[in-house]
Amino acid sequence: METLVTDYERTEMGTIQIAPEVIEVIAGLATVEVDGVAGMSGGISSGIAELLGRKNLSKGVKVEVGQREAAVDVNIVVEYGRRIPEIAAEIQRNVKRSIETMTGLNVVEVNVHIHDVHFKAPEKTEEEESHARVR
Repeated sequence: METLVTDYERTEMGTIQIAPEVIEVIAGLATVEVDGVAGMSGGISSGIAELLGRKNLSKGVKVEVGQREAAVDVNIVVEYGRRIPEIAAEIQRNVKRSIETMTGLNVVEVNVHIHDVHFKAPEKTEEEESHARVR
């Protein structure tokens, strides 16, 4: 995907271009900052990248970038027991604010897609641990 250079990005010294991948990273970081987000939900390629030890900061994020505007889709996993509408609204506010502050682009939409619910594993008690067959 290529970006178009807008008038405000032309300076007497040259041009400023922001790659869509940068906007994806900003949106991803702004999303995981929200309390109640257990993680991002990406495709198989991001899963393979993580297995290889690379942290994909744009996992689960898709952006469309125009000359002055951007639209964002984020795919998340929420923590069980949390209010999904409140989490989604906070994600929308945080992503919009972060992208607009850092890039100057106007964010026209932030779509939040909930792909899963994360359940916390119950903690083992000392009694359960002492009954282990193999030590």
